[in-house]
Amino acid sequence: MPPATYQSPWMNDDLRLFRKTVRQFIQDKFIPHVARWRAQHRPDLEAWTAAGETGLLLSGMPEKYGAGGGTFAHDAVVTEELARAGVHFSSALQSIVAHYVLSYGTEDQKQRWLPRMARGELIGAIAMTEPAAGSDLSGIKTTARRDGNDYIIKGSKTFISSGWFAGLVVLAVKTDPKVAGVMGISMIAVETKDLAGYHVGKSFEKLGMHEQDTCELFFDDVRVPAGNLLGKSEGEGFFQMMEQLPYERVTVGLGAVATAEQALDITIKYVKERKAFGKPLMDLQNTRFTLAECKTQAHIGRIFIDHCIEKIIAGKLDAETAAMAKYWLTDRQCEIVDACLQLHGGYGYMMEYPIARMWADSRVQRIYAGANEVMKEVIAWSL
Repeated sequence: MPPATYQSPWMNDDLRLFRKTVRQFIQDKFIPHVARWRAQHRPDLEAWTAAGETGLLLSGMPEKYGAGGGTFAHDAVVTEELARAGVHFSSALQSIVAHYVLSYGTEDQKQRWLPRMARGELIGAIAMTEPAAGSDLSGIKTTARRDGNDYIIKGSKTFISSGWFAGLVVLAVKTDPKVAGVMGISMIAVETKDLAGYHVGKSFEKLGMHEQDTCELFFDDVRVPAGNLLGKSEGEGFFQMMEQLPYERVTVGLGAVATAEQALDITIKYVKERKAFGKPLMDLQNTRFTLAECKTQAHIGRIFIDHCIEKIIAGKLDAETAAMAKYWLTDRQCEIVDACLQLHGGYGYMMEYPIARMWADSRVQRIYAGANEVMKEVIAWSL
C-alpha cells in the first residue's frame, strides 16, 4: 500500500485552483525570461503588471483596495510556486510593504497606494538596512527632520530588494536623533517618482538570487510630505517593524521548505537515473540514507510551517514562533540543498543544473529578515 500523500491543512479547492493558475503563469510568463533577468540583475518591469493582472500580487489582501480578497494562504501559494520554479520575484516583498500601509496608513494612503500595488503599477520596497546597521536597528543613521509640512530625509540604505523599480519605499528613519536606541525610529512612505535628491545605485553582484534586483538607495535632503508618516505619531517605527517582521519571517521559512522539497524531488529523480559502479545511485546505501534524512527534515519542516500559516490566518502568530520558523527552516534548507548537491557529484557544481542555483540562492536565507543568530536571541527573550 503506497504511503498517503501529505496535504497541508490550510489547503482547499479554491487554493488548488489558484495554485494551477499561479503555476501556469510562472511557466508561461516568467520561466522563458529568467536567464535574461539573471543577466540584467532584475526582472522586466512588464513582469510586474503581468503578475498584477493575473492576481499574483496582494492576493491575500482586502478586495476594497483592489487586491485579491484572500488570506495569507493565497500569498503562501504564490511563494511556494515561485520557490519550486526557482524564480526569485519579489511578490512576497510587495505584500510585506502593502501590510505596512494596510496596518498603519490612513484611508487616503491605502486608497492611493494599495490598488496600484495590486496591479503591479507601483512597486514597493522596504528600507531598513544601512551600511552600518543590519539586524541591529538601533544603528540606523538616516534621519527625517520636520520642516513645516514636510520631512527632509538624509542618509542611505543598502541591500534593498526591488530597489531598482521601487516607486514606494517604506523607509525606517530617525525622526528624533536625540532619543537613544530604537525609540526614535519612524516609518515614512516615500514616493520616488521624479523625487529630487533620491538616487538608486547599481544592482549588486550577489552570490545568488541574480534575477532579484538589490540596490543601494540614497536620500540627499529628500523632501517628503509629513502626511506620508505611517502611524499616528513619530517614534512608532520600531514597534511597527516588530509587528510586521513575523509575517516576513514566516514567508522566508515557507520559501525555505518549498525549496528543500523541490531539491529533494529533483535529486531523487537524478539518483534514479544516474549510474555509478554499474547501478543507479539510488541503489547505494549512502544515497538512500542521505535522502531519508533529508526527507524527514523537510517533512518536519512542512508540518511546522503549516502550523505557522494556520496561526497567521487565525491572527495568532507570535514573534518567537516566527523566529523559530525563520531560523530553523532556513538552516535545514541549506543543509538539505547542500546534501542534494553532493549527490549530483560534479554536475551539482555546474550552474546549468537547478541544484547549483538553489545552493547559491539559499545561502542568503539565513541572513536577511534578521540573521539567524538574532532569531535565537528573539527566541531566548521568551525563555
